[in-house]
Amino acid sequence: MDRPLDRLLARIAQPAFVLRVAALAICLLELGSAIWGLMGNATEPYDGVLASLYRRTGGDTRDAPFVLTCLALVMLFAWHFWRLARQRYLDQPPTDALSRVLLLNLLALLVTPGLPFLVTVLAALLLNVRRAFNFALAQVVLNVALYWLLPSEAQRLEQLQPGMPWWLNSLGLAMSMVALHGMAFGLGRLAAAEAERRRWFQAMLAEKESGERLQIEQLRYAERLHMARELHDVMGHHLTALNLHLQLSEALLKRQDEAGAAQAVEKARQGAAGLLAEVRAAVSRERESQRINLEAALRTLADGIASTQIELALDPVAQDLTPRCAHALLRCVQEAVTNAVRHAGATRVRVSLEAVEGVEAAPTAEATGAAPSGAAAAANGSRSGGPQVRVRVDDNGRGTRKLREGNGLKGMQERMAELGGTMQVLRHHPGFLIELNCPRRA
Repeated sequence: MDRPLDRLLARIAQPAFVLRVAALAICLLELGSAIWGLMGNATEPYDGVLASLYRRTGGDTRDAPFVLTCLALVMLFAWHFWRLARQRYLDQPPTDALSRVLLLNLLALLVTPGLPFLVTVLAALLLNVRRAFNFALAQVVLNVALYWLLPSEAQRLEQLQPGMPWWLNSLGLAMSMVALHGMAFGLGRLAAAEAERRRWFQAMLAEKESGERLQIEQLRYAERLHMARELHDVMGHHLTALNLHLQLSEALLKRQDEAGAAQAVEKARQGAAGLLAEVRAAVSRERESQRINLEAALRTLADGIASTQIELALDPVAQDLTPRCAHALLRCVQEAVTNAVRHAGATRVRVSLEAVEGVEAAPTAEATGAAPSGAAAAANGSRSGGPQVRVRVDDNGRGTRKLREGNGLKGMQERMAELGGTMQVLRHHPGFLIELNCPRRA
């Protein structure tokens, strides 16, 4: 009973669920108040900028056309807010998040002063820290300006109170707006930090699981190799000894002139020799078939990252690689994918693997951002022939206009250089396109 309840509580505690419920509750309250007013009862559900403008033209905010117009705007706000407050948007904000938030805030200001606080929380979740802070600050300034330029009915009556200086009214409103929008900004940033940690944990867990999957393959390879050696050393030794003993028995039997026994011993010797040959052939075949399945590890990596779409296009050669080649390629792909998820804000990463013929030369300084060492370049150039495995990692993240080789790119370059392969950055803005070439039998 505890597990379903825990899952339910975890889902309810998600920022997307909380924001949607809060927006839905406010919209339902506005809807009920509007219906109550349309039935002829005294109520004023909408007191935003639109109501102030309508009063200045001589209209009554309890008129049915005005109430229905505001109600339609509330429904539009609710629909737009519901779509924007998706969990996948909170995990990976859309590229046009700022324009969507501004449109949402315009709808909120037009209808009622209570909705912009929800927009501030949503902006803190979708925008980076600087933009979110500037948005919250702009909300405070905008509310103070509207207080004097287009005051609501309640604010207009408050301004008419005698004995209250204008600057004190403005200061009180500014402080209340700072407190409310500051709290909304803080709550949004806390939820955004939690989402960022969740993305990091997903990437780290996926990297760990894919590494463990490859380690299982390597252990299986080591066990098979160990069994093959034991089979050769133990059975081969015993069968050879048996063959020598049978040869000796044959010689002894021949001295006693026991023709039938000699023939039987000869057959036993031939059978032992044949069995020894078969064991050696089986050991040779087993050694030739020892290959690592990289595809399983890459799919584990892709399945472990939920916030980013990882697309895999893998040639069957991914199931038939040497341990060194598979390990180096997996580590390089892990580095590229996790960097795209953690730092570049990528929403899509495509990993392709194919078998190609040898690459011509080592990567150039223009391709990687820094020239490889002379030894690495010489090694790559001299060992570039033969069948190769080419892996490309393409993401749609922010990238960088000026490529600077960090520890991640250096590590990938060194891993490939150790095996006689190459690493090139084919594109670094927008997004990264990294190409790895590794000898298939390295």
